Amino acid sequence: MPDTWQEISRRKQEEQAARIPKEWRLARKPATNRTNYLDVPRECGILTEKEVEITERYDATALIKEITEGRLKSVDVCRAFCKRAAIAHQLTNCLTEFFPAEALARAQELDAHLSTHKKPLGPLHGLPISLKDTFRIPGHDSSIGIASLAFSPSTAPSTLVSLLLSLGAVLYCKTNVPQTLMALDSHNNVFGRTLNPLNTFVTAGGSSGGEGALVGIRGSILGIGTDVGGSIRIPAMCQGLYGFKPSWQRVPYAGQEGGQRPAAARLALPASAGPIATSLRDCELLLKAIASAEPWTVDPDVVFGPWEAQGELPSRRRGSGKKPVIGIVRTDGLIEPLPPVQRALDDVVAALRARGVEVVEMDIRPLFSKCQSLANALFGAEGGNNMFDLLEKTGEPLSPWLSTRLKRKKPMTLDQAREQHAKRAELETKFLAIWKGQDGKEIDAFVCPVAPHPVPPIDRWNGVSYTSSFVLLDYPAATLPVRSVKPDDLNGELPTSEPLSSWDGVNRELWTKVDRSVYLNTPLCVQVIAPKMQERRLYQAMEVIDQALKTGEGSEKARL
Repeated sequence: MPDTWQEISRRKQEEQAARIPKEWRLARKPATNRTNYLDVPRECGILTEKEVEITERYDATALIKEITEGRLKSVDVCRAFCKRAAIAHQLTNCLTEFFPAEALARAQELDAHLSTHKKPLGPLHGLPISLKDTFRIPGHDSSIGIASLAFSPSTAPSTLVSLLLSLGAVLYCKTNVPQTLMALDSHNNVFGRTLNPLNTFVTAGGSSGGEGALVGIRGSILGIGTDVGGSIRIPAMCQGLYGFKPSWQRVPYAGQEGGQRPAAARLALPASAGPIATSLRDCELLLKAIASAEPWTVDPDVVFGPWEAQGELPSRRRGSGKKPVIGIVRTDGLIEPLPPVQRALDDVVAALRARGVEVVEMDIRPLFSKCQSLANALFGAEGGNNMFDLLEKTGEPLSPWLSTRLKRKKPMTLDQAREQHAKRAELETKFLAIWKGQDGKEIDAFVCPVAPHPVPPIDRWNGVSYTSSFVLLDYPAATLPVRSVKPDDLNGELPTSEPLSSWDGVNRELWTKVDRSVYLNTPLCVQVIAPKMQERRLYQAMEVIDQALKTGEGSEKARL
């Protein structure tokens, strides 16, 4: 008789625990009234002073410089992050697979290579990188929190895994996801729920929620997630991090476990892989390194394009004497942002104008409001049937949040799919006009909310229209921290008019039926958008905005 899902979960969690050395285990859990865990790794006594410095002082770019110039050993950096990841998991339940012994052996090999050859293996030499559970690593499960997929170790790596190793990275763990990958709070029946280390009362996000939590507590400083509805950008917002979703043909995605039949995403909306990082420049570090490896030679979906060819701000092309032009999109026409989100947008506008950047208000509601329903239709092209087949193998139930939202449906017919993609093509064509601006002035990039609300309580994320729309359009899109929620942000009135939609009605309840103090000190972020396949242009726009926020008078960064 096959194991039940409960038995599989028990065995899987025992396997996890056994891979954490005894000396890395917390003597006690934080007090029940403690909701912020960010200082626990520093306070618990497991990390040495040097390991605290390694994991807190540097971003990934700086760490690689320290390693390649001989001031730090890769093995010491690896051990520090393995230990901190173990602590992070005990606090937040953020990991699925953990393999420190393999990682340390890899780091020793890299140190030996540098000593012998006097040059790094690649641009990511010695850097520990964490991965979402969907990525296959030989010898380890990619169960994605589904019991029937557990205890079936991968035999071949995902394409990006092979590429990262060729670039010199050290892989040491994989991170938790929501059941079915279709929720925005990372809970499943195999591993349980991931908590937000910044505030355990609010969501860690999904579907790359474990990755966000791990990077948020600096058990990793550069992780890779995936995004088909907001699954990089949402966890990044929840932890006040930088999260970058490229267009889907930029970063190798082949060979991942998504609970779908092969090539199913081609009939719907393909997902993208991209970084979640503690610094903006680390996003460029990863994307530039991947491009340097010519990924189009190993993944047929990736198109040719070295980093330097992936776009440039139009204002820079016209010459250094021209001011950047940043658009501001305040609403999608379906869900009105709550007061703190509106104030974060105002802060961005003020910071940009103080730096001499031209800001253009953009009203694209007639187009923006059409994206969500079309994206939802394409998400459901397969009907979820393969995922339900996987669950039924062990009698595994849906997670509570999904139980009222997900059910088997008939797959789209060929003609139904054709009709939806025809609507998508029409919308993509109409969207091209927004980049010329409503007064004919070319827009470098535009800013809009990541979500219409602050980071909400667990299982209360409302709608993904602000993120899924840019998957539908295949625009590169990224989360950028602005500041944290302050007491004054908890004031403000909602419109007296009727809600714009059912989603808008639920969103208002996050202001009227929630103790708003839960939002205090949680991150406020914005989303930055650039045209399709122009990742470098997006990065340059983020630089402009990030520098304005960091140098603006009275500005406060959201990274806590």
